[in-house]
Amino acid sequence: MSLLKKIALLVFSLLILVVIINVGLNFWLNKKLPIIISEKNPTSYTIAYSILEINLLSKKIKASKLIIAPKTKQLENGKKLNIYSKIESIEISGFKVWDILFNDRIKANTIIITAPEIVVEKDSQNAINNSKNLGSAVVKPFQEIIMVSNIILNRGKLKIMNTTTDKPILSLTNINLRINNIIVTDDLLQNKIPFSYQNFAIKTDSIYYRLNNNYHLKASNLIASDKDFSVEKFEMIPEYSRSQFTKKLDKEKDLFTLRSESIKINNIDWGFKDDKPFFNANSVIIDQLSANIYRNKLPPDDLSKKPLYNALLRDIKFPLKIDTLAIRNSLLVYEEEINFQKGPGKLSFNKFNLKANNIQSGFQQKKLADVAIDINCKFMNHSPLKLNWTFNVLDQKDRFTIHGNVSNLKTSDLTTFTKPYLNATTQGIIDELKFTIKGNDFNSYEDASLKYHGLKVTLYRKGAPEKKNKLKSALTNLIVKNDTSGQTINTTATVERDREKSFYNFLWINIAAILKQIII
Repeated sequence: MSLLKKIALLVFSLLILVVIINVGLNFWLNKKLPIIISEKNPTSYTIAYSILEINLLSKKIKASKLIIAPKTKQLENGKKLNIYSKIESIEISGFKVWDILFNDRIKANTIIITAPEIVVEKDSQNAINNSKNLGSAVVKPFQEIIMVSNIILNRGKLKIMNTTTDKPILSLTNINLRINNIIVTDDLLQNKIPFSYQNFAIKTDSIYYRLNNNYHLKASNLIASDKDFSVEKFEMIPEYSRSQFTKKLDKEKDLFTLRSESIKINNIDWGFKDDKPFFNANSVIIDQLSANIYRNKLPPDDLSKKPLYNALLRDIKFPLKIDTLAIRNSLLVYEEEINFQKGPGKLSFNKFNLKANNIQSGFQQKKLADVAIDINCKFMNHSPLKLNWTFNVLDQKDRFTIHGNVSNLKTSDLTTFTKPYLNATTQGIIDELKFTIKGNDFNSYEDASLKYHGLKVTLYRKGAPEKKNKLKSALTNLIVKNDTSGQTINTTATVERDREKSFYNFLWINIAAILKQIII
């Protein structure tokens, strides 16, 4: 036999051997994988599928039309937890034959999950009762079936339902997710995030999250990575009407309604260290925020001490740092209501722009730069208002300084607040008010200058607010100085802080003290 024929025969024999081995391994894997997935499945879930395809040459496994359901009712800290899922397909690439044959586990490079619909049923309000259970109850069992370095999820849906109320806790639509270079170890399984990764990226069309019994969050076009975050059409909406919310209160409390066209957080560094969270960001930018703050005075006063912002940041129990916070082209409305018959008094801050630098918690800090806040807006939609506010988080006396300037304020614009709240209206123009307030947790000192003209007060009858009280109005206008005769009047004042009231109440009584010194 010639050498050429011998070589050809050898090559042919090798090809036959490869085919036989490939057919044999394919046969073996088709027998082995269902056993790993079902009979030797260590998880608390049954996994069923319609089609299973294995390709040794391309090292790919594809399962189609999967259904995942709990074998029995699961428990999480005594609470029921059930997970159900329908999945269009799961494709595993770069798998290791050896691990399937001898370790009863699939080890691969990448898993691609297409169109999963996941429903999690809980009989508690929290999306996750105990973050460590995420590692022990979910990540670890599936890690015993499959180990992968990269996860890709396309067109997913997730809904977490509270079976007690039959209301969603969390809902995400059209989720697209990628996590690269995943590592899972026994030590990592004990962490808040039960695995490590190099980077991730996620996009969703919409998100709903029930924050607590009083509020839920909604947003669209959420895009996040390990470095950046953005969301559009953000809303934080009360679960109750104003009257319902007020009836639930045992003491005064603000009701918030927040909407924003977009929120962006740039250059994020976050995670957990020694079981404590940390969060750092270069900037947080909130565009076209519409914020409504409502307070009803019917419930009893909240007599607890209200810390100033120095103390609030100083007492945060984890590292937090935001280099720049910007709120742009926004609207803030504060409403306060004595009863539901008169309606609320309203103060508005239109075209509101805020820039704050050096926001940082005091956790484990010895020295910090001052927090500096600049505000520009139109008070009551017409009057330019500028504030410059500085304080240091580590200052145990909670000292702060505010420089302010209000100009061209038509006092009639305050009618939406003074009429329902004070049963009074005013006319006249505050040409310019400048003030500097230097305060702390106990008191403040301020100096100011004021120029105004044409001031006139109208009081209304207590039992008939639509009718003027002409006598009281006349007496009040005898006491009030009508104008400053074209001059700018300078004054100083000192104010004691009511520590059971908020910082903004402290700011207001400082301004009221200035006005009282000059006008009366």
